[in-house]
Amino acid sequence: MDLVRQVEAKYPALLFKQQLTAFVEGLYGMIRDNVKKEISSVISLVIQAPRNAKAGLITDQGSYWQTIVNHLNDLLEILQENCVPTIFARKIFTQIFSFINAQLLNSLLVRRECCSFSNGEYVKQGLDELETWCTVAKPEYAGSAFDELKHICQAVGFLVIFKKFRISYDEIISDLCPVLSVQQIYKICTQYWDDKYNTESVSEEVLDEMKKVVNEGTGQGTSSDNTFLLNEEISMPLSLEEIANSMDAKEFQNVSPPQELLDNAAFQFLRS
Repeated sequence: MDLVRQVEAKYPALLFKQQLTAFVEGLYGMIRDNVKKEISSVISLVIQAPRNAKAGLITDQGSYWQTIVNHLNDLLEILQENCVPTIFARKIFTQIFSFINAQLLNSLLVRRECCSFSNGEYVKQGLDELETWCTVAKPEYAGSAFDELKHICQAVGFLVIFKKFRISYDEIISDLCPVLSVQQIYKICTQYWDDKYNTESVSEEVLDEMKKVVNEGTGQGTSSDNTFLLNEEISMPLSLEEIANSMDAKEFQNVSPPQELLDNAAFQFLRS
């Protein structure tokens, strides 16, 4: 046909964008959920120190924390080998670390046996392993993923403080655990025990002040129903526009078109 009918590209392009968005969201969720499933099997194990490690200083993290690191390394390698945009990788690792943060903190809050000084030391060493992984992976891929662990980091940091009875309510709320709700801090303080140094929890005065705030319902809840458990964000935290805008700009000005195209009359515009 000599006459080529012009078709408005708006609607096919819109349909393609919608399909591509659904595909990316599905792929993102699949990758995230698969890694979370693999990590879930060891989360309950890394929150509590092994029995033989409670008596003295913990120098061996065992295989549990290393298993999590191995899963992260495997995912990073797959993303790199398949040239996945770095912004996509950063978002995935951010949500994975958010999942780890919520699971560890919630386990700490509901399991009294985990709220001990020695257990705090054990978990802290494991969190250091994750921080090291983020450093090795570099911000290009890890981004600010480690910041997602701020809740469990502050909770564990509180567990390993000596002389808690000297700490005031304001110091705990404003300086030591600013991201934790009063309910969460109160739960940790009332469950705290020390099988290693025989240290005490916070003073009765501080506990009374926390209890008063919790009873009055003025604590900063971390979920919609104002419970002490931490919710995890599961929605896809990026759009196709973000991915497209993050792609490196390519310069094709000095690239010569194939001769086959230059010889075709329909591609004469390539000569300009």
